[in-house]
Amino acid sequence: MFQRLILAVLFVLFGNFANAEAQLIHNAPRGELLYSTHCIACHSTQVHWREKKLVTDWASLQSEVQRWQGIAKLGWNNEDVEDVARHLNTIYYHYPTSD
Repeated sequence: MFQRLILAVLFVLFGNFANAEAQLIHNAPRGELLYSTHCIACHSTQVHWREKKLVTDWASLQSEVQRWQGIAKLGWNNEDVEDVARHLNTIYYHYPTSD
């Protein structure tokens, strides 16, 4: 009985960690794919380096991604916006996120 309880607890703990890790691995390439498919045609990498950039922190990065997807009428959901913002943050900005 005790062994089954331990196995059940371990399964729950490691099962949840595995799902979380798999989701993080899945979302990073998705953000890169969305950006490469829909944004890079108009944005060169210089837009992220310019002196007068509008993005100053994690929240403003998310807002800018949301704003531009709206302008481009991409119809992204919140998860898509966050995936692209995380991709840009990883590559260019390195702001602390609100995880």
